[in-house]
Amino acid sequence: MNWEQVEGNWKQFKGKVQDKWGKLTDDELDQIDGKREVLAGKLQERYGYAKDRAEKEIDSFCTTCKH
Repeated sequence: MNWEQVEGNWKQFKGKVQDKWGKLTDDELDQIDGKREVLAGKLQERYGYAKDRAEKEIDSFCTTCKH
């Protein structure tokens, strides 16, 4: 799965994103609205990830996530 599929179906994937990264609030998930770069920024803020780690986490999520 690629990020474009997640972005295009954000409402369906929002719950999976919250399951994976439980520190993200509903308001933050609404702000992310399927935008990968915004998710990466929120992961950096909430989890203290470096930018490259946030990107790797998102890539891993995309490869393991099933629609």
